[in-house]
Amino acid sequence: MTDKVAIFGSTGSVGVNTLEVIRLHPDRYRVAALAANTNTRLMLEQCLEFKPEQVVMVDPTSAIRLRTMLGEHGLATEVTSGTDSLDALVSQGIDSVVCAIVGAAGLSSTLSALRAGAKVLIANKEPLVMLGPYIMQLARQHNAVILPLDSEHNAIFQCLPTRGQQLLGAGNAKQQFGIRRLLLTGSGGPFRTLDPADFPRVTPEQACAHPNWQMGPKISVDSATMMNKGLELIEACALFSMHEKDIEIVVHPQSVVHSMVEYVDGSVLAQMANPDMKVPIANALGWPERIDSGAASLDLFGAAKFDFSPPDTARFPALKIAREAIRAGGTAPAILNAANEVAVQKFLDRQIGFNRISELVEETMAKLPMDEDISLEAVIAVDQRARVVCGQLASGSKTVCPGLGV
Repeated sequence: MTDKVAIFGSTGSVGVNTLEVIRLHPDRYRVAALAANTNTRLMLEQCLEFKPEQVVMVDPTSAIRLRTMLGEHGLATEVTSGTDSLDALVSQGIDSVVCAIVGAAGLSSTLSALRAGAKVLIANKEPLVMLGPYIMQLARQHNAVILPLDSEHNAIFQCLPTRGQQLLGAGNAKQQFGIRRLLLTGSGGPFRTLDPADFPRVTPEQACAHPNWQMGPKISVDSATMMNKGLELIEACALFSMHEKDIEIVVHPQSVVHSMVEYVDGSVLAQMANPDMKVPIANALGWPERIDSGAASLDLFGAAKFDFSPPDTARFPALKIAREAIRAGGTAPAILNAANEVAVQKFLDRQIGFNRISELVEETMAKLPMDEDISLEAVIAVDQRARVVCGQLASGSKTVCPGLGV
């Protein structure tokens, strides 16, 4: 039986890699719907190859442009625009939905996929960061299956017993399955050894040059500040029903061990693979079976040296801020996420220095008190307030970006 797949964010790195995996299994998966924001050139290529029934370009102008381009090639693919169209896609009998739209913009479509009872492959961090408990409850309510695509969370997922995978988010995994702690690994990014005194002079190009992974600009900057590990910590608490004190972050520069689970008997199970997003994507697409990902086999002899060290929270304060947010609970993680999105974009636009990203997040959290209400409406409202506050704080920042003066 062919699985109908929708890919939200098909022109991004996760979407492109998902299509590479699907390309290897034409009899197993059919691309029924694709969605992106503005990249009409790549979307046209994807439509010509996979011939989806529906396409959503969130940007209306891009939708008009793509409709014309498809017409010139004789394709009758339906093209719509806006987030409402994105939400409506999953009501069309889709079996699996890949949620890979970066930022809070991907929240609504993820919720729609869960309400449709689909198999939901989550790559975007924001839904679980902003609404973790709500998301997991919604999945159980609608019999949806959540499968993590982040390499770290997928690694933990693979290290769980089969029953643990089937009951993801249902009850305390630590108590149910004898887990002592989760070990989230991270490369440390491009500035793992850089003198923090040089952080104000870091350029967006340097921050986006990850040593091991090819990713989009936002997540690359998150890796450089190690905020990605902070966000992943918050996600892991929701996905695996774990307390943050039972989750440890480990710097592993080789990016071969993607995460580990330690059990109460002292056993530590690790998932290893080359740093290739196709591995967790294939695992989630095929689950509960294993399918070919197209990734190269791991050369154990070539990767014989594994380094592990604790993170330097003085160098990377984002980790401390994220732990404070999850301990505070309520809307604190949503405030952190929104402020970080704004601060990262300000840095990419060369309006603030690299060192100001974490500072702005912390300052925004101090300005906005946490609310215990984590309903969808409350979280969306606080998300918007946090963006405004962070933008105002950034406007008062002294420009230190290279090339723009001091």
